[in-house]
Amino acid sequence: MALGVMSLLCSFLAVLSIAMTASAGDEAALLAFKAHLSNGGLLASWNSSAGFCSWKGVTCSHRRPARVVALRLNATGLAGPLSPAIGNLTFLRTLDLGTNSLHGGIPASLGCLRRLQELYLGENSFSGTLPVNLSSCTSMTNMGLYNTKLSGRIPAELSEKLTSLVAISLRNNSFTGPIPASLANLSRLQVLDLSNNQLVGSIPPGLGSIQSMRFFNLFGNNLSGVLPPSLYNWSLMGAFEVGYNKLHGNIPDDIGSKFPKLYYLGLGHNQFTGTIPSSVSNISSLKTIGLNHNGFSGYVPPTLGKLGALQTLYFADNKLEADDNDGWEFITSLANCGKLKTLELSINSFGGQLPGPIVNLSTTLRFLQVMNNRIFGSIPADIGNLVGLEVLGIANTLITGVIPETIGKLKNLVDLGLYNNSLSGLIPSSLGNLSQLNRLYAYYGNLEGPIPASLGKLKNLFVLDLSKNYHLNGSIPTEIFKLPGLAWYLDLSHNSLSGPLPNEVGRLTDLNRLTLSGNRLFGKIPDSIQNCLVLEWLSLDNNLFEGSIPRSLRNIKGLRVLNLTMNKLSGNTVIFLMLLAILEAWKN
Repeated sequence: MALGVMSLLCSFLAVLSIAMTASAGDEAALLAFKAHLSNGGLLASWNSSAGFCSWKGVTCSHRRPARVVALRLNATGLAGPLSPAIGNLTFLRTLDLGTNSLHGGIPASLGCLRRLQELYLGENSFSGTLPVNLSSCTSMTNMGLYNTKLSGRIPAELSEKLTSLVAISLRNNSFTGPIPASLANLSRLQVLDLSNNQLVGSIPPGLGSIQSMRFFNLFGNNLSGVLPPSLYNWSLMGAFEVGYNKLHGNIPDDIGSKFPKLYYLGLGHNQFTGTIPSSVSNISSLKTIGLNHNGFSGYVPPTLGKLGALQTLYFADNKLEADDNDGWEFITSLANCGKLKTLELSINSFGGQLPGPIVNLSTTLRFLQVMNNRIFGSIPADIGNLVGLEVLGIANTLITGVIPETIGKLKNLVDLGLYNNSLSGLIPSSLGNLSQLNRLYAYYGNLEGPIPASLGKLKNLFVLDLSKNYHLNGSIPTEIFKLPGLAWYLDLSHNSLSGPLPNEVGRLTDLNRLTLSGNRLFGKIPDSIQNCLVLEWLSLDNNLFEGSIPRSLRNIKGLRVLNLTMNKLSGNTVIFLMLLAILEAWKN
């Protein structure tokens, strides 16, 4: 009896000794991890004077002796290689070292972490391949290795053995080769994000057997072929993104019943063709439809207004059609979409008059572009109803008529593109009310009359292009030259502007490009132009400037394009030759 008790006691002491050794091993592994870092000082609390369970980012089990079950050091500024000793934390369930500056390879020793459930190493600078040894972490449910610098193929072994995986994110890496067909083994998978890699080949049809899939993102690869019909079995699918690949084929007519829970559909920048199925209007949860840069044709379904949650429509660069009689009904329908923020219809085959009901779209609309279409008629007078607009593009069309005064009500407008149309009449002074405007493009038109001085109120403007209207006249308002943000370019060329170039031109100290060619400007080129120190492009040709070329032009050291030809300038030929020499040296 005594012998049995002693044996039991010895066994207990032996187990206790092993446990204590294991606990000490956790501390040693953590200290080795710290020692490998180039800035281990960030982990100042990690020292032997305090128990390792109290160290920053460390979570221990409640059992005795304590074991490390979680290491969470996300976004703590850590840098350096990841120590292989991390593989000695054999009770670890969560490892989160994301959003740091760790580099080097991912240690194969991570495969020793058989209890590991969550692995987050994203937003680092790891290199090399994804270790096959990770396939030994058979308890893993979440793998986040996004936005690192990993390369090579995605090991098939991972999906053959890690059958508990719920989420995989390998986005923003440099993985190559095909998508492993063995991913179909992951019957619990809900999230698969392989976007922005260099994957090739077709999408494995077997993936359609994963009934739990909710988020599928293959954006930005080199995948080809058709979308396997089996993928439309994902009745729980919420976000489906395969944009920027080389996929082709049609959208099935019954997509509305296949993806009843879909809120995001991204097929942009591929080679899809056919029509947009009307059944898409039955997916009441849809917020975003991205079909841009494909070959879709026919009419846009007139029932899109049923999508009460709709926020974004990207239909640009297709072959979608409309004319005066048919095809524009969807615009009237979209007035029912009270949450709509983006409507992009550019580069299609839309024709007929720009529909008047476009002004009835939601006041939440931020982005509206109908550029590069065959639409004609005029800009609706009530365009000012769309008070939420930040970007308005009506360019490269057959639009005529005037710029409505009500456009001045669009107080949130940042970008206004009205170029390459046949717009005529005066530039409305109400444009001066657009206090948030950064870019104003109204070139290649038939605008006439003076440039309104009210444009001088656009304190946030950094691009102003009114060139090639040919009929803008009068002097250039001095207020234009006082715009503090005008930094990219000012182009008023090929009009009928007259008068001298004001001394205030020297206040454009941040301007990169000034083009006033092809007008009737006269007088001397003001010396104050030397204050435009960052100017790279100066075109004053084909005017009536006279007098000598200002010596001060030599002070504009970054000037690389200078055109003063076809004026009445005289003298200072030496200065002019010096300027040419400077420009030539810059080019070389």
